[in-house]
Amino acid sequence: MAFDAGMLACALSEIRRLALGARIEKVYQPERDEIVLGMRSLEGGKRLSINAGSGNPRIGFTETSKENPQNPPMFCMLLRKYLQGAKLSEVSQASFDRVAYLGFDTRDEMGFPCKRYLIAELMGRYSNLIFADGDKRIITALRTADLSFDSKRQLISGMIYAEPPKQDKDDPLTVSEERFMALWNDAPDERPCDKFIVGAFSGIAPVVAREMVFRSTGHTDTPKRYCFADGIWKEFFEVVRRIREEDFEPCMILDGERPVEYSFIPLEQYGSMEVRSVPSAGKLFDLYFETRDKEQRVHQRASDILRLLTNAESRIRRKLEAQRGELADCEKGIEYKKMGDMITANIYRLSRGDSFAEFEDYENMREDGSFPKIRVELDSRLSPSANAQRYYKRYNKAKTAKVELSKQISLGESELEYIYTVFEALTRAESPTDLSEIRDELYRSGYASRMKSYSAHKEHRPQVMQFLTPDGMRVLCGKNNVQNEYITHRLAEKLDYWFHARQVPGSHVLLVTEGREPTDLDFTTAAEIAAYYSKAEGANIAVDYTLAKNVKKPAGAKPGFVIYHTNWTAYVTPSGEKIASLRKGK
Repeated sequence: MAFDAGMLACALSEIRRLALGARIEKVYQPERDEIVLGMRSLEGGKRLSINAGSGNPRIGFTETSKENPQNPPMFCMLLRKYLQGAKLSEVSQASFDRVAYLGFDTRDEMGFPCKRYLIAELMGRYSNLIFADGDKRIITALRTADLSFDSKRQLISGMIYAEPPKQDKDDPLTVSEERFMALWNDAPDERPCDKFIVGAFSGIAPVVAREMVFRSTGHTDTPKRYCFADGIWKEFFEVVRRIREEDFEPCMILDGERPVEYSFIPLEQYGSMEVRSVPSAGKLFDLYFETRDKEQRVHQRASDILRLLTNAESRIRRKLEAQRGELADCEKGIEYKKMGDMITANIYRLSRGDSFAEFEDYENMREDGSFPKIRVELDSRLSPSANAQRYYKRYNKAKTAKVELSKQISLGESELEYIYTVFEALTRAESPTDLSEIRDELYRSGYASRMKSYSAHKEHRPQVMQFLTPDGMRVLCGKNNVQNEYITHRLAEKLDYWFHARQVPGSHVLLVTEGREPTDLDFTTAAEIAAYYSKAEGANIAVDYTLAKNVKKPAGAKPGFVIYHTNWTAYVTPSGEKIASLRKGK
């Protein structure tokens, strides 16, 4: 991904233009490695997100709201103490590196004017947030580091902040054409041009280097021997000019609806893929990282749930496989009955002590009119009638086992379907509360013994997703089985319409009529929401819908399981962008 020094320069340019002089009203820490500054300026209220996570570090304005922890971390509390009411007075970048300085004018404990700095190092797994005073003496850091952790610099309270060590590369913003050509001449002829640019100049992402080479040669992996130095320099200088003059054009590359790359300049190297221009760096980050961040948060916060579900799925699958094998063996029961009948019919021919007998099989006559013989094993210790009873007992046992195994297999398949609905709910989880509801659901569904150190919480009102159709009707959508039940059995009125994707795990969706008659567009929109928040993929997804009064929950059923018999079916192709635009209170 392309969060390089150029992308940071693009984000800081936007912050300077829109928020310089803004006053900090709120400080949040929704994630352990993310700070959100709520600020107000002449441009209105804005939220500045600084993400120092190892996976997706970045800085920029955001329109995405996240649930904040009930007990703020100490780092957040300290920032609130020093920054609430402060004014953003400085936004700068360390040379051409991924280090941003945010300077704030505020007052100290005695009421005298002073300066504070929030320093964001956005360098992959080395990312960090440092809070320092006006002399850049460290007050605290998101991740402290002493000499035992890093032999090159310390990040502990009281130390003067030192920037990360520089790489042995030239600064592209200050390099001259003569220096560029000298470095070019020293590079091996077989080295790809993009590797030369990344290796010789700091702060340039591989995707930007490939773009320079593509615009010059028509290919992204052209070796140096087939490149013209003047052509490469021309494209290199054009990118440098854009950064110097803050002439940024953020864009995102889409493979269908999936974002695959982004940059601060238009990218031409991806051929037939869609190149979507985005009006701002903040909007770009929201669009690009929303899904990735959610998946990352789920894997981090829900590792215990994923482990429990994965183990449960494996256990149920093994059990079902064994039960189906036993059920196949039960089909031999009819053979046991047949052998018992043969012994009974020929009992006059048998005596105690026989170990086997052969009888004609009168049920299967051959073409020549003869009958095949069947060998029947006997227990020589038993009488003929006792041997017959032994086979009848085997038959009755197999018959009973067949009935019970069928029941157990049905229960196992139902439990497996329930596990899949919880897996699907995890993909829609957006906050710690959503995950807590899933844990509580599993606890109440009989998985308590597998959830160590967990106890059920007091029930609360679930926060379901809400949408507004283009014709103004409310649509409610559950993110997990707890919310599905709440929507279907607590919120639904008799004349509301209930939607669910057919025969796949998914959300319960409720079209709230409030006494009005929905339009065709209302029905279509609700069906699209149900299709989008389900396991179904592709076009023309079947969605069943009916009046809420027709939806029932069987006694003893797992959470979220319902039955209905009277319904209509719609076939829709949902659009993620359209549905996101209709969502309220996100």
